[in-house]
Amino acid sequence: MFITKKYLHRRTFLRGAGAMIALPLLDAMIPAGTALANTAAKPLTRLGFVYFPHGAIMEKWTPTAEGSNFELSPILEPLKPFQKQLTVISGLGNRPGESQAVHAIVPATWLSCTHPKQGQDPNMAVTADQIAAKYIGQDTPLPSLEIATEAPGGGGACDRDYGCNYSGTIAFRTASTPLPMEYSPHKLFQRLFGRGDSPAERKELVQEQASILDMVSEDAAALQRTLGVRDRAMLSDYLETVRELERRVQKTQAQDLSHLKLPNVPVGTPDSFDQTMNLMYDMALLAYQANLTRIMNFMVAAEVSGRTYNNIGVPDAFHAVSHHANDPAKKDKLVKIQHYHTQVLAKFLTKMANTPDGDGSLLDHSIILYGSNMSNSDRHNQFPLPTAFIGGGCGKVKGGQHLRYPDHTPLANALLTMLDRAGVPVEALGDSTQKFAEV
Repeated sequence: MFITKKYLHRRTFLRGAGAMIALPLLDAMIPAGTALANTAAKPLTRLGFVYFPHGAIMEKWTPTAEGSNFELSPILEPLKPFQKQLTVISGLGNRPGESQAVHAIVPATWLSCTHPKQGQDPNMAVTADQIAAKYIGQDTPLPSLEIATEAPGGGGACDRDYGCNYSGTIAFRTASTPLPMEYSPHKLFQRLFGRGDSPAERKELVQEQASILDMVSEDAAALQRTLGVRDRAMLSDYLETVRELERRVQKTQAQDLSHLKLPNVPVGTPDSFDQTMNLMYDMALLAYQANLTRIMNFMVAAEVSGRTYNNIGVPDAFHAVSHHANDPAKKDKLVKIQHYHTQVLAKFLTKMANTPDGDGSLLDHSIILYGSNMSNSDRHNQFPLPTAFIGGGCGKVKGGQHLRYPDHTPLANALLTMLDRAGVPVEALGDSTQKFAEV
């Protein structure tokens, strides 16, 4: 791909009073007559780590056939449009994640494949996402982005031997530094498009300005006048997306009923939960597109979640359903929940596939790990783990495969392979033994 338009620096921002908005990759950011691959604007691999708690009903997750001719299982069925960029990996286990304190350590050990030391202070290992952040995340405003749909908590999320350090996050920046997951769409929006330098200044700006986009409107209009037709259209679409997300966040905030005295109700309301999950994915998409981050971690539900799923006909609490005791009715409900999680992910992937990024799409230039660090939620075991990659990885991931490895092959091998395909120079992670040449 060669571009002949005027050169605009990749790190250009729209600026206004107390606000700043990063821009997507525009043709104008590529020097005239230069191949995209030879510029600072060349597509770089983005990584996503999407974690769902309480494992999966594995016979409804695992495709029956291996190789390239496989039909998607019921839980993975929403990923059908992306099957050519989908790699399902079977036979994986995570022995370092095994413990009697299951829920207390399962989230954090997913990306570390290292058993934490006992004690009330965190002491484990750097997770795969943060290893990547060290190498490919340092030239973005946010080396990594940690998001969730609900606050951590629930019975079993803490343990007398391990404390509460490992249940509420999947990311450890250092062996002793767990990173908090942001579960408020409002706070995440302000983190990505922050207003002011202090709480007082932000409050004053919110009162003075109706929108972040209003603050940068003059700069945006000036930039539009310098761009070509394609760039103007892309910038307009991008800013409209920001505006729509801002509207949705504000609407969600307006529905806050915390000031009212309400009777006890089931944990979470279905509509707001669905809205929150989609908002979080949409803001992650925006962060990728604007190059605010290249690494995203997402907990789609909290460990030991009491969330109910009335929106899909499951009024029972998530964690309670996960203890199915092989009851067919409970297992069917759990499959519904797991299918729903995949369905919302598929909406995010569709938007990534439809978002231009240099000579391809965001999905072409990404690797999304989708899985859990638990297998059978009733048994609380770590084999076989539901694990899949989605995305082209800038041409470094083959896709269109169901790969089956020998039983108890370390999950760490998949993580090591993912980092390798993203250009992260690391030779070992947790209990890894090798990279997967077949991926």
